[in-house]
Amino acid sequence: RFDTLGPALEAGLQPTIVVDRPVIQQILVKHGFPTGTVRIQSRVQSYEDVKGGGVIATLEDGTKCYADVLVGADGVWSQIRKNLHGLGEGAGGFAASGAAGGAIDDKEARKLARDTIKIAAQADRRYSGFTCYAALAPHRASNIETVSYQILLGEKKYFVSTDGGGERQQWFALIREPAGGVDEEATPENPTPKLDRLRREFASILTEGGDADGNQWDPFALELIDASDESDIKRRDLYDGAPLLATFDPQRLLSPWAKGSVALCGDAAHPMMPNLGQGGCQATEDAYRLGEELAGVTHTGQIEGALAKYSRVRVIRTSIIQGFAQLGSDLLVDFDLMMTIPFLGPFFLTMTQLSMPWILRFLYTPEF
Repeated sequence: RFDTLGPALEAGLQPTIVVDRPVIQQILVKHGFPTGTVRIQSRVQSYEDVKGGGVIATLEDGTKCYADVLVGADGVWSQIRKNLHGLGEGAGGFAASGAAGGAIDDKEARKLARDTIKIAAQADRRYSGFTCYAALAPHRASNIETVSYQILLGEKKYFVSTDGGGERQQWFALIREPAGGVDEEATPENPTPKLDRLRREFASILTEGGDADGNQWDPFALELIDASDESDIKRRDLYDGAPLLATFDPQRLLSPWAKGSVALCGDAAHPMMPNLGQGGCQATEDAYRLGEELAGVTHTGQIEGALAKYSRVRVIRTSIIQGFAQLGSDLLVDFDLMMTIPFLGPFFLTMTQLSMPWILRFLYTPEF
């Protein structure tokens, strides 16, 4: 158990605010931008710097857009990152990713699961070792009055749940297995292949025999799984990657995510595991810092320096948070094994208890 309230109050912040990402998008589209600003199905394919400042971006349909600044906030498989860092031809593109799933259907997800392995190799992204099932269940959790965030630990897998607001529960089931795995296609004879697997993987103490390893899970996992529809469950292999590529290029060290009039933001710069719930949060902090730096620009000649400063300020904080998320994921799945090792298990548990308040205070730090 960890105190999430104290560190937040010390920073003068609320411990948790639950807002759906689609709701945030609607607020921004309706109140944050002039009408017609947002265009969908307009992926940036390439770009070129303009002599004297600015950038020309070419969209997939051939349309050219002119601007002073191009911000690549196009996800873990960023096409703009591929162009910025001169990565392999297959490094950018649309691939299956993201802990919470996405808008693609199951048929497309099965195809992309295998394509993603090839893209990751070109994009210098790390497969975390976990495939992730996720859903937002329309269900009031039985322990919601006392627990807002919970992790159930087991052999080769773990189950995470958090309050989704509006009597809903967001859950993630992370299972260690090779990349590229897919579920059977739903058929009239077998309409729920994902639910069937999850019920086997997280068989509870109320289920005879437990899971395939003979482990019996807390019934809370099945409570949320059974409250979800098959069509709402999304599966993705989880990838992350270091904020900095291995490089000896001095320009990259002085300006990690920016070059000229182009900069990266969010998962394009620092994809991370979902354990700390910081993927979207750090992208939001990126945007705030980017706005702060660009607000001081009075001439296009100052843009390159502003973008470089933005990336230098942000890379240290995001690297630390990304490291915590990655380490936490790797250690959680081996928690039971470590607890059987004399001295090491109790030491790990004690250090986790001692370090979490510090980690939370770091996350709540308003200086970014």
